[in-house]
Amino acid sequence: MAKLIFIYNADAGLVNVALDIAHKVLSPDTYSCNLCMLTHDTFTERSAWQAFRKSSSVPMEFLHKDEYEQKVNDLNSLKSKQTYSYPIILKEDQGQIDIFIDTVELNQIKDVNRLINTIQERL
Repeated sequence: MAKLIFIYNADAGLVNVALDIAHKVLSPDTYSCNLCMLTHDTFTERSAWQAFRKSSSVPMEFLHKDEYEQKVNDLNSLKSKQTYSYPIILKEDQGQIDIFIDTVELNQIKDVNRLINTIQERL
């Protein structure tokens, strides 16, 4: 079964989370991760997103961009090493990774319900 890989345009770690929260609060119009804005409010996961995620039969993996890049580097495969802009949603199926929703499209989605509908339409 295919798996969706959600990659946030943010780095992992407590300091980065604190900086992201401050940026979301102080200057949401310039915040660079629309995927974060769609799936999370200031401090928690949005309830509609959480319900969708928990009820979906599709495996999902959620990574920060530094975590994803480290994972790719750890695989040590030059063939599969591709650079992306973030945020992005990838689809992994039988070892093949393809773009499911690219950065441009993700940045055009304005609410979590539209994100959920877009994902469901493409599955």
